[in-house]
Amino acid sequence: MSGKIGKAAYKPVGVLLGLAAGTVAGVVFRQVWKVTAGDGEAPSATDEDRRWGEILAAAALQGAIFAVVRAAVDRGGAVGVRRLTGRWPD
Repeated sequence: MSGKIGKAAYKPVGVLLGLAAGTVAGVVFRQVWKVTAGDGEAPSATDEDRRWGEILAAAALQGAIFAVVRAAVDRGGAVGVRRLTGRWPD
């Protein structure tokens, strides 16, 4: 029963943290893209003026940043739930 309490407590926290992670990852990606590409805006997949390599590199970088930020935020949320409830969310 107490395992369900930890999981139930984490559900709303996880949703909010997921939204926050997406926002943070977007900001981080835009900053990293500016520094690495020297361009103010990352290419869109349908941008006719950009080459395949640039579009795929931007997508790979964006995906990697999102995954790292999401994992860090999820882990932090789970640790927070354990501190509050004494149980690790399943």
